[in-house]
Amino acid sequence: MSRRRTTLRRDRSGVAAVEFAILAPVLFLMLMGFFDLAHAEYARSVLQGAMQMAARNSTLESGLTSTTTIDNYVKDQVKGIVGAQATFSSTRLSYADFNSVGKAENFVDKPPLNGQYDVGECFEDVNGNGQWDADLGKSGQGGAQDAVLYTMTVTYKRMFPMAKMLGWSANQTISATTVLRNQPYGNQQMPVYAKCT
Repeated sequence: MSRRRTTLRRDRSGVAAVEFAILAPVLFLMLMGFFDLAHAEYARSVLQGAMQMAARNSTLESGLTSTTTIDNYVKDQVKGIVGAQATFSSTRLSYADFNSVGKAENFVDKPPLNGQYDVGECFEDVNGNGQWDADLGKSGQGGAQDAVLYTMTVTYKRMFPMAKMLGWSANQTISATTVLRNQPYGNQQMPVYAKCT
């Protein structure tokens, strides 16, 4: 009996199969995760490329009336990569110049000075909506010579099924942004209203 146990202990046949059975699921999970991340990065680069072309068309005077057509161009380019069931969301915020992109509306900080806007403090209502905003961009394509922040966000079902096992969402969201300047096809409108609330 002890001789048989010794023989079994030294027998190495089948070890590779057992080791592979243990490591294969982990290896396949890692590969699917890598492919999922690579696919998302590829989709993001296609989206960014489509956005660059769309931005060029948006700067023209005709871009003011063809934003839907421009958005549809971007969607058509990306749907081939992420699938027809993807959802798209676009935003355009216009600014007087590139320097204003992403900045807050100016305000007069009253005592106690805290460096933050408080109700009742005077502010410049640059976007004309009657309230202080942390981003002074005005919704839409703007007008002549305006800088425009154009963003497209895409949500689609992940290509690989391992998301749940890794604790990821079943959907992937990617986004691309470009800043452009409308061509000087007219006089630039720059409304600034002082408001005190």
